[in-house]
Amino acid sequence: MFIQKVLRVNSKRINKYLCRCKSSLSNYDSNENKTHFGFQTVDEREKSSKVHAVFESVAKNYDVMNDAMSFGVHRLWKDIFMARLSPTHGTHLLDVAGGTGDIAFRFLKYLNTLSPNPSTKEIKGKVTVSDINQHMLDIGKKRAEKLGYRTGENIDWLLADAEQLPIENDTYSAYTIAFGIRNVTHIDKVLDEAYRVLKPGGRFMCLEFSHVNNDFLQWVYDQYSFQLIPVMGQVIAGEWKPYQYLVESIRQFPNQEHFKAMIQSAGFSQVTYENITFGVVAIHSGFKL
Repeated sequence: MFIQKVLRVNSKRINKYLCRCKSSLSNYDSNENKTHFGFQTVDEREKSSKVHAVFESVAKNYDVMNDAMSFGVHRLWKDIFMARLSPTHGTHLLDVAGGTGDIAFRFLKYLNTLSPNPSTKEIKGKVTVSDINQHMLDIGKKRAEKLGYRTGENIDWLLADAEQLPIENDTYSAYTIAFGIRNVTHIDKVLDEAYRVLKPGGRFMCLEFSHVNNDFLQWVYDQYSFQLIPVMGQVIAGEWKPYQYLVESIRQFPNQEHFKAMIQSAGFSQVTYENITFGVVAIHSGFKL
C-alpha cells in the first residue's frame, strides 16, 4: 500500500510537470518574443544567460554527472555517433557545444585507427571545438593536454555562440553538435549557421535526447528523470536546479520527425535519423548538397 501511494504521488507530480511543459510550449508558440527555459516561459534575451549559468555551475562535475545519470551509457552513444560520422583523411570538423572535448577526442582517436593516407603516409584531420561557455572550454583544454593533443596542431578552441558563428562560409567538411542544440534559444538559427559554414558536400550530425515512442518505457523514463536525476545532482554535485532544468529541457525538445523537418527547412538534403536506446537519444544527419 505504501509503495502504491508513493507511486501515485510521484505520478501526479510528473503529470503536473508535463502539464507545465504543454503550457510552456503553448506560450512559446503564441509569442515570438518568448521561449522556454525548461518548463518556464522566459524572454528570449534571458535564455542564453540562464543556460550559461546552468553550464557554468555544472562544468566541474560534468563528466561525473554524465556517467551517473546515464550509468555510463552516454559514452556508448557518443561512440556510436562517431562511428556513424565515419570521418576520413582530411576531414575538418567543427564540433559545436563541445567544450569538454568528448566528441573532438573521439574524432581524433577515430582518425588514428585509419590506415595512413597512401599519398602522404600520414593521417590528417583537424577539429575546432566551439562552445559559448569558457568554463567548459577550459575543462576541454586541460583534458586535451593530458591526452597529448596540442592546440593549433590537430585541435583548436573557439568561444562562440552557435547562433552567430565567427566563421567564414564553406569552411568545414563536417559539423557535429552533441547534447547541445536543445539548450539554444533559436534552433533554426543554429541550423542555418551549420549549413552556412559547411562546404558543399559537408555533413551535419546531431546527437540529442529525443522522445521515447513506447508509453510504458516513457513512464519509466519520466519516473527516473524527474525523481532521481535532480536528487543525483544534489548528492553528487551539490546542485538541484541545473539538473531539474536539464530534465525539463529534454521534454521541450522537438520530436524526431519535427526536428528532421527543421533540418530540411535549413536546406539540408538526405536527412535521416536513428533512434538509440528506444529513442532516449537520436542521431540526426543531413548533407549540404
